[in-house]
Amino acid sequence: TDLIFNQGVDLPGFAAFPMVDSSDGRARLRDYYLKLIALGRDTGVGIILDTPTWMANPDRAKGVGYAASDLPRLTGAAVDLAREVAVAHPDVATRVSVQIGPRGDGYQPGIAAAETSARYHAPQVEAAREAGADMVSAYTMGSTGEAIGISIAARRSGIPALVSFTIQTDGGLADGTPLSAAVGQLVETAEPFAICVNCAHPDHIAKSLDGGAWQASLAGIVANASRQSHAELDNAETLDEGDPVELGRQLADLRRSLSGIRVLGGCCGTDLRHLREIARRVGSDG
Repeated sequence: TDLIFNQGVDLPGFAAFPMVDSSDGRARLRDYYLKLIALGRDTGVGIILDTPTWMANPDRAKGVGYAASDLPRLTGAAVDLAREVAVAHPDVATRVSVQIGPRGDGYQPGIAAAETSARYHAPQVEAAREAGADMVSAYTMGSTGEAIGISIAARRSGIPALVSFTIQTDGGLADGTPLSAAVGQLVETAEPFAICVNCAHPDHIAKSLDGGAWQASLAGIVANASRQSHAELDNAETLDEGDPVELGRQLADLRRSLSGIRVLGGCCGTDLRHLREIARRVGSDG
């Protein structure tokens, strides 16, 4: 949303991965990574450099003119770009992560069967491992089956996986599963490296929290600045950037109340202002 609304970048089909195939796109991504590195240096926090490959799966890539056979090359090139920036700035702790998205619309239930999901996402996971990524990060998972499948694919490939659910304004997944149950099932069946929540405002995330033991398994929150529903975000013609200061404060509060949180970031409506505010508050908390 920052690229589209704030920087005027045309991303057909919401796909950012084609940027890796152009010199202008690579330059813009490199600049973004450098700004994240600077943020980490200024605030003392570690930085995850995610590749722009959230839509680099066969179904979604087809809509923007790419074949499945193109995707391993793109994944490798994206990792190389992020790694180049990380290696040039060893004073900042970084992790290079290949971002994985759902097979379909992230706001829909997605793949229901774990083994179907594991087979579908395995090529991208394996490409990440072969390219030398530190981890894969599966964001905006609307079904427990697809989240479990990606975790299984990562375990088989031998690469750590961060798996992140998205929730509706009522605190539940698109497939109807309460976040507590989704996290519990993921822990029991696949045990990914980290479990997170993304693409939801802190107000909506708070609705899913019940004080149960499962909350200790939450490792991160990558929050929306906007309080809009997924349907409203899909149809938005202007950017709802929320309030960076408020978002930073809310995430800092959630971090203090959830013992396992170690990853914080911004999703829809956020930009470097929001990230800097979040990092500043995290740094001040120690």
